Amino acid sequence: MSPSNALEEAWKSQLEQPDEAFFRTFAARIQTPDGVRDAAREAVKTLIPLIDWEAYQPNVPHGLMGLRAVFSLRSLMEEKSFHRILATQLHAFAHEGRRSGAGGLKSIGHGSGSWQNVRVAIAKKRPSIAYGEMLGIETPTLGDFRTLGELVQCDMANVGHKAVMAHQFGELFLALESPRATGKRMLALVAWLAATEFTDTFWNRRAGKRLGDTPFCVEVVPPRLSPEDHAAGARDICDLGLVELLDRFTQRMREGCGSADLLAMLVLAASEKQLDARRDLEGKTTCTLVYLATHASRQMECGDPRLWAQAAALVNLFPTDETERRIRLEPPRQMPDDLAVGLLDAILDAEPPQAMHLAQALKEQQGTQALLRVLAEAASQNDPAFNHSQHLLTVAAALDLLPLLPEHVQAALLLAVTKSLANSQGSADLGRLAERALG
Repeated sequence: MSPSNALEEAWKSQLEQPDEAFFRTFAARIQTPDGVRDAAREAVKTLIPLIDWEAYQPNVPHGLMGLRAVFSLRSLMEEKSFHRILATQLHAFAHEGRRSGAGGLKSIGHGSGSWQNVRVAIAKKRPSIAYGEMLGIETPTLGDFRTLGELVQCDMANVGHKAVMAHQFGELFLALESPRATGKRMLALVAWLAATEFTDTFWNRRAGKRLGDTPFCVEVVPPRLSPEDHAAGARDICDLGLVELLDRFTQRMREGCGSADLLAMLVLAASEKQLDARRDLEGKTTCTLVYLATHASRQMECGDPRLWAQAAALVNLFPTDETERRIRLEPPRQMPDDLAVGLLDAILDAEPPQAMHLAQALKEQQGTQALLRVLAEAASQNDPAFNHSQHLLTVAAALDLLPLLPEHVQAALLLAVTKSLANSQGSADLGRLAERALG
């Protein structure tokens, strides 16, 4: 057996039965040509059939979903940070709950690859059929992931995770350079989740009732409203009851409010909700940003008003605090000479007011990219198993949303993400173990 084949086999063995040699084996595996890409491909292909996905319902484990965020943030990180967080993300993925005995995804055979059968399986809630049919797809494409996303876009079960998974997996498929065998497993898993019986179309149906039978689309146009108009729309989303919110929001769409202005209102409102989130709700509240990034990826091209309304209902669901109780910017006792270093320290020391002040100063002096690099580094220094990959998912969502937002909404979003990171710090012990193994 050649050295490269031996490393591949050792890595697969660690994925199947991880032990104390996991990080050392990973460190050796990525030294081969295309080692980073291939290590991630092998992890996805090996682990999807082993995990007990049913046991997580209606939730989903984030060990795999957070993997796309790692690759999304790669350009913002130094190589050592990227390798560390990739190692710990794969470690979290390899330690998800396994299915014992027979059954589960590993027992499902290949189907014919029929999209008609997949649609029927999703409609009739037959996840095993949906999974097997997608395994039969000859050569998966990004369009296949997008098609599955369209089939579940009305379903808001577990804060819209079905659509989020379709989007995240499609992006991961591209990041891994569109692997055929691994892509089929990913596509099959999205189809399986789409066909599970945990569904929630309540908000979509309520929006449809208000919109009536006369179809119209939200126009895809740049921002046309003022910051004050965006703030007023965000206030409605934050403060109104669900019935009044849906009435007001659907009326805005009927009056011609375009896609960019609606997204600005939604992100402003979600950022305010994030500022108000207690420490124990930080991770769940950031799901709104992850969902909005998924929503925007499709709805900036096709404006189904029901989907915009259900996005508003999701943001509205989370609590809003009294303005006077909200965390506010506060300068540190001594301003650091290096703003980036000072900001990273404030986040890791769990000092939200000081971190927000430094984030604003860093953005003003050095620009958005400098701030994003610090946020990505801070997210990478938290073990994914501690926070269910939510730090990585949040920063990656912000990266997706920023190009679609006007400047004042970008500023609010970045402050909210900074606060969230600083208010939810956790263990980094596994990261240190990974660093030692990586040298």
